[in-house]
Amino acid sequence: MSNVQPWVRTAPGLDEDAWEDLLSFIEERRVIPIVGPELLKLDTPNGPVLFNDWLATKLAVRLGVPMAEMPAPFTLNDVVSWFLATRGRREDTYARVRTILREIDFEPPRALRQLADITDFNLFVTTTFDPFLEQAINLQRFGGTANTDVIGYTPNRVADIPTELADLRRPIVYHLFGRCSASPTYVLSDEDLLEYVCALQREHLTPEKLFHELEHNHLLIIGNQFGNWLARLFLRLAKRRRLSDPRDVGEILADDHSSEDDRLATFLQQVSVRTRLYAGAESFVEELHRRWTARHRASPAPLLGGAERFTPPEREMRDRAVFISYAREDLPAVQRLKAKLDAEGIDCWLDMDRLEGGVDFDLRIQRNISRCAYFIPVISATTERRTEAYFRREWSYAIDRSRNMADDSVFILPVMIDAVDARLARIPEKFRSLHVTTALGGDAPADFVRYLKSLLLESSS
Repeated sequence: MSNVQPWVRTAPGLDEDAWEDLLSFIEERRVIPIVGPELLKLDTPNGPVLFNDWLATKLAVRLGVPMAEMPAPFTLNDVVSWFLATRGRREDTYARVRTILREIDFEPPRALRQLADITDFNLFVTTTFDPFLEQAINLQRFGGTANTDVIGYTPNRVADIPTELADLRRPIVYHLFGRCSASPTYVLSDEDLLEYVCALQREHLTPEKLFHELEHNHLLIIGNQFGNWLARLFLRLAKRRRLSDPRDVGEILADDHSSEDDRLATFLQQVSVRTRLYAGAESFVEELHRRWTARHRASPAPLLGGAERFTPPEREMRDRAVFISYAREDLPAVQRLKAKLDAEGIDCWLDMDRLEGGVDFDLRIQRNISRCAYFIPVISATTERRTEAYFRREWSYAIDRSRNMADDSVFILPVMIDAVDARLARIPEKFRSLHVTTALGGDAPADFVRYLKSLLLESSS
């Protein structure tokens, strides 16, 4: 890690300086958690059990595998191997797993919910195929609304993250070893794992943006059941260079077994000095969550500064929502504005996945402006500076729609978030004839919120 002492391994844990460094890097959004099956502990009527162990038993029953003849304890791979050895169809195993997952109703495990609480994490990589991590993020951050993007890798369909880590506007869960489906498109057995690892080593089968981020950011590899050599290989894949080469980022392997593997520990100590071992996956997440929460509460009020909480909009705008048009640089203030309106029950939509052009993108924006209830153009120092930008096209579309309206109709509601002189601002003439609301920093005044609510109420009656 740059400008800090290396995470030299002295014991299976972190000292205070290492925790402080880690929390700082997390706040800078330079850390990516890579989550494994040891964090999937389910609460069942018979007590807590790891998801893979629970699933192995359920799958054995579905496939007619005699559990009494299996080794104790048996694994998913044991069940699949026994079934295939009796000439069972490989495809049937995936379909049965999909059916089992559709029938269960477990709460996301506590450790995943704790990771989801750490809002400085926006990119999560998982080596499991289940939906629990996605569910945990949606539950903890969005009240259960499906606002988390989910991407599944398969060697025959290389899906990548949409943009760089710093530009992500909504959380992403990336299933590195595939996502559960009725087809054989995820890792269920040891043979599957071998095929996926081999595929990820081939340049044309690698999700380039994702691996660029893994290479250049710090990694928390938590709860992954990698053996000695697979752990070494995974680190080498993620860092895309010799592990002994100097680098400015480090990794923590937090799980229930690596710290007890003397050969792996010796290898890392001699070759990969920026890799640190931590004994216990759940205990690591517990401590990380405790420290991050304490630090977060002790810090000054974040973006919203109040009870309002920004919720990323859904990809598709709902009918009769309020469309917010803004310059990318103004997103923090726009988030505050949207949160204030959301808190009052006003359905707002703004584009957070903009590609700065493209036919499909432009058509979507035109369609949304044509059916939104009201249009809020955000005026700022940024819009003053940028004489050519996509938000100006959005303004034009809104003005075009307003030409079909009666003169006394209300549709465009300009909001100014900086101390800009509206009389001299670089805004369309149409805007000059309208009342411009001042909401410095995105803090919408109460009378504007009440006015917008009354407009929506009247228009729906």
